[in-house]
Amino acid sequence: MRTPQVTRRSFKRQLVTAAALVTVATIALAGCSSASEDGGGSATAAAEDVQLVEGVRSLSNSYHANWVAGGQLFADSVDKKLDVITDEADSQKQLSQIKALAGSGNVYALNVDPNTSADTEAIVRAVTDAGGYVVTQWNKPDDLNPWDIGDHWVAHISFDGRVSGKEVSAKLFDAMAGEGGIIALQGILDNVASKQRFEGLNNALAEAPGITLLDQQTANWSRSEALTVTQTLLAKHGDSVKGIWAANDEMALGALEALKAAGLDGEIPIVGFDAVPQALDEIKSGTSGYIASVSTDAFWQGGAALSLAYMAASGAIKVSDLSHDQRAFYGTQIVVTGDNVDDFITPPTLDKLEADFDDPWKRSQGGIN
Repeated sequence: MRTPQVTRRSFKRQLVTAAALVTVATIALAGCSSASEDGGGSATAAAEDVQLVEGVRSLSNSYHANWVAGGQLFADSVDKKLDVITDEADSQKQLSQIKALAGSGNVYALNVDPNTSADTEAIVRAVTDAGGYVVTQWNKPDDLNPWDIGDHWVAHISFDGRVSGKEVSAKLFDAMAGEGGIIALQGILDNVASKQRFEGLNNALAEAPGITLLDQQTANWSRSEALTVTQTLLAKHGDSVKGIWAANDEMALGALEALKAAGLDGEIPIVGFDAVPQALDEIKSGTSGYIASVSTDAFWQGGAALSLAYMAASGAIKVSDLSHDQRAFYGTQIVVTGDNVDDFITPPTLDKLEADFDDPWKRSQGGIN
């Protein structure tokens, strides 16, 4: 089942109308006098009263900066202010900021990237207790699903890193002519993207007998940590390092800084994930050795997922009517190389993302198994 598509011209009007048609009821949050019930016992609000919130690690991270930019495009499309909370990878800070949203007295729509899978249940329960609506991305325990908690956890979106991890690793191995040693930089270890992408690398290694994994260490998604780790591993393994695999572009760019400092840029191929602007520029240049990344379209993640949370918070959709595949699904991902990098260089406009905001499932690749 797919919720009928809402055109951009009528989107705000239909959201307001849908919210107005549900049974009016009071809720326990102060200041939410316009709140109502969605028919399943969940408090919703008139569209104009819904607070929009993005929760990310850091705006200094280009991937999350693009995520927030996508959220801003959606907020602009419905003439609303966007609030942003950042936690700098501090799970306790992330949870406390989300709990603090209850103090606004608003029904809110939150789109958030939990730092680890272990953080997700506490986040969604805090949102549920506050009467908010949340879409989570990337991280959740395998045995915990939105329908286990209730209608306020609208959906969970992820991307199968085992697939993209294997595909981008194959690009790295091709650049190495199928022979040599590599080092790998992992992200936060209790993080679905990090674990799946590394699994994809190992699956690719199993089919590439000429490639050896010399060493792997976590750099916690950090460019500065990746610089230090790469310098250490280059000193340890020397000329045996013929390729560098990183679980995100921030770490890959840190590795590139280490190569530049050693006078090795352009000699050792590098791959990453997230398709952040600087990585795309390096791929397009064709000179630094940065050969590939993977796009999950952070702009889409920031905007379409926030749209989904907003539809639920305003009563435009009834969460209990959604299928499991609509509440836990994989999004689209594309390997970016020199051949297609021009398609990703320019940030999208609202016109490009309009259909995805109207139908947040447009890019679904099926339910998460």
